[in-house]
Amino acid sequence: MNAARCGVVVSHRVLPVLNGEDRCRFNRFRLGSRGLQREIEERSAMAKRKHRDNFDIDLLLRNVELRTELEPYYDDSLTRVNIHQWSLAAENEYLASMLAWEMAPVLPIYRWFDPELRLPRPETLSDEQLHTILWDTIHKLYQKRIVLEFTDHLSDRELYCLIYRDILPSREKKVDLGNNYLRFDCAFAEGDPEVWLRYYATDAEREAWATTYQQPLPPKEKPPYPRVLPKAPS
Repeated sequence: MNAARCGVVVSHRVLPVLNGEDRCRFNRFRLGSRGLQREIEERSAMAKRKHRDNFDIDLLLRNVELRTELEPYYDDSLTRVNIHQWSLAAENEYLASMLAWEMAPVLPIYRWFDPELRLPRPETLSDEQLHTILWDTIHKLYQKRIVLEFTDHLSDRELYCLIYRDILPSREKKVDLGNNYLRFDCAFAEGDPEVWLRYYATDAEREAWATTYQQPLPPKEKPPYPRVLPKAPS
């Protein structure tokens, strides 16, 4: 059957005949994208993708829209992964995450909150007050999908000071995809692997580290302050 009789051929896809609204949308994206011609050429491999016989015109339009918006940020990160082997829905999700990263503001974490998350100076707090504020802060951070990992070697006051001094002032991309988490490795806060090796590394990880770096290992110990913190979904 002649493809022209059953649809519109775009980048080796046979599309269902577009209605007036979809045709206007497609033309708007086609004419507005400076790099669309390159994109059409790149997508000549689309015919080789699996499960593409029945695709959604909205997914295709969204794909063109995302690539148009990403064009100012285009670099080899878009070609580092062979996304043409993915489903169009998966590719769109990947491109949307890249666009969200590029457009996200860089802010100190305390400014991710409204009102800003400002903590009392640790030396002004009793141990009981500090414990209460610490756990309230941990849960507030988790609401912003910020998780603290490897904290069990730190006392409450030490962890509070780490949050107060290093984490809340840290300037980070405020990316909001709904399922992304920002993780802080509290064992490596000082840039020294000894804490991780001493309290958290498995025997296999310790052996691999010793083999790689040819340095003595610290003795293995149990963390002195075990606590159950909220975690990112695995």
